[in-house]
Amino acid sequence: MKAFVVNRHGRLVFPSNIFPEIDFAPLDTLAQFSAVVRRDYEQKAPTATDIVNRIASGGYRSRYDLLRDLGLHLFWVNRYSITMYEKRPTAWRNVPKKRSDVFLPIVTPWTDGESKIELIRDGFQQLPTTWDAAVEGNIFGQLFDIFSNKKHHAGELPAIKPTVAEILDDPRNLTFHIALYDPDFPTFSYEEIVDAHAEVPELEALLRWSMVLHNQYPWHRQHTRLIEVGKIKDDDVVPVFYPRNSEVLKFIGRVKSPGDSGKHVRPAPAPASAPVRPYPAINVRTRFTVQPRLAALAVVKGERYCSNDDLIRNAAYNWSPMSAQEIFRKTGIEGRLYTDRSLQDIALEAARGAIDHADCAAEEIGAVLFCTCTSTKLIPSIATWISGELGILQTHASVDMVAACAGLTYGLAEAVRLLQEVERPVLLVCGEKFSDKVGSVRTSRMIFGDGAAALVLTPTSAGARTDIEVLQTYASGPHNEVNSIVWPNPEFDNNITVYGPDVQSLVKRYLGQMMTELQAMTDPDDATRSLLESIDLVVPHQANQTMVTKLATAAGFAADKMYFNIARVGNTSAASIPIAIFDAVAESVIDKPCRIFAPGFGAGAVAGYAVINFDPAMIARSKASAAQTPAPAAAETRSGSSVKDMQDAFGR
Repeated sequence: MKAFVVNRHGRLVFPSNIFPEIDFAPLDTLAQFSAVVRRDYEQKAPTATDIVNRIASGGYRSRYDLLRDLGLHLFWVNRYSITMYEKRPTAWRNVPKKRSDVFLPIVTPWTDGESKIELIRDGFQQLPTTWDAAVEGNIFGQLFDIFSNKKHHAGELPAIKPTVAEILDDPRNLTFHIALYDPDFPTFSYEEIVDAHAEVPELEALLRWSMVLHNQYPWHRQHTRLIEVGKIKDDDVVPVFYPRNSEVLKFIGRVKSPGDSGKHVRPAPAPASAPVRPYPAINVRTRFTVQPRLAALAVVKGERYCSNDDLIRNAAYNWSPMSAQEIFRKTGIEGRLYTDRSLQDIALEAARGAIDHADCAAEEIGAVLFCTCTSTKLIPSIATWISGELGILQTHASVDMVAACAGLTYGLAEAVRLLQEVERPVLLVCGEKFSDKVGSVRTSRMIFGDGAAALVLTPTSAGARTDIEVLQTYASGPHNEVNSIVWPNPEFDNNITVYGPDVQSLVKRYLGQMMTELQAMTDPDDATRSLLESIDLVVPHQANQTMVTKLATAAGFAADKMYFNIARVGNTSAASIPIAIFDAVAESVIDKPCRIFAPGFGAGAVAGYAVINFDPAMIARSKASAAQTPAPAAAETRSGSSVKDMQDAFGR
């Protein structure tokens, strides 16, 4: 869980973006680790020669461009130490000589460094200030102090450092020696880095970069030299490398002593085959006896606004440069909403708001469905937890469903089916909390937000028309589309990862299929026109406004009939369509009963749509207060999993 924090300036900070961390548990080989390092540190980072050549050719337009390249270069220089090791300056007499978990680096001298150092110093001075001379000078001072005192050739560093015993096998091996070591050498605390502040978002990001890199060398860099290990004296201080955590040490052990990992080799995925016959959309009017009525819609949004400028302030070392305006052009998003609260808490608040508006008692609820793809609460399911918090003694079914961005459609389809069995209100809740799961992956951080929505479906009164007319769900596709959005993704430190081209492919495929089906169905109130022609408003899943608008218009949907609120709230996956409908009412885009087409599509190559008759009167205008959410009674006294607990639960 990689949550945001709010610093003393009231700004959002994403620590996972600025404190590099790799999950070594899924890595078995050096080749796997090298691929991660190549992607996150090497591909975007220039060498010192690259920087010098760009200066010489006039390729830098301002100081910011040079500062960014210099920072990227230094993250690459530290690609192994910053991810694998903690450096501890230690007097030689106190360095363990026989332990297998203590390491000393072997380094190669940087023979052509002096000329590059001078060229970069002069190049920075000759470039014009980009925004703020003082801040840019401060950042350059910190970065250049590290760069100009670099004594080793960074390109030849091995990931696995030798143990002290191994480096001593050849007394001529070179390592670092720190003269005039000061144990009180100032470094930046976690709080100082988080609280770093600059008016220009791009400079605030670089300021944090420089502080993190400064902490990699907690000594006076100008007093560092290379020394043959055979000549180190007892009082000489050397930086000893210790694994950052137990997983790093285990990884080093796996690399040094490779063996049969015992991991099963998964067979290649089969090619995708079309179904033997199409799955027709469900005509709710003719298929079901109990017709559904939408009695209430309540929404809870995140209370923290994360603007595109906030993203730029938190630019990670592995992000391509993008401005706030470029993010907007690419996604249609100006900001997204995050919450400090848990997913289940915002879901419960939405559920209470919907039930109150539906004027329905808890004991009347026959089933509770919760649709999400970001829950970390598996036992009990959030649906059963909500049932308990609402005081419902028993339901016919309370269950969580994972259908990602098609969650609303899947939830409605299941709710209508359950309605036939229970013939009483069904509570459908859709909620997501992405803010602590997107980590440092930029594509995910740009798009996703937090939010929850709840609907109450009840049987219609005798003779009344259904509020849900058509339901359709789909899933699966080619292997790459099914895996186009992955979480947790071991290849990206278990963060949510979006593979854009594959997402576009599945959206394009499904939108065309939806268009064909809507054109083939007739308006139930006017047989002379298609169901597509009867649609008053299209409220799509708020995935990416730029992408969805382009693909939807190409499929034949009218752009002026589509409603988006993604610019302000981001993509809340399963909750995005009901939150968008709520906002459309708030903005008077929906000011009277209308027919809505609501398509959704996303992770797992799932998709679906609903055609809904929506009355703005079902909107719950006021939300239940968070303060009204009571804590579970006497939770602190419950030990759990004792012998007595087991006997009471399962019998003696």
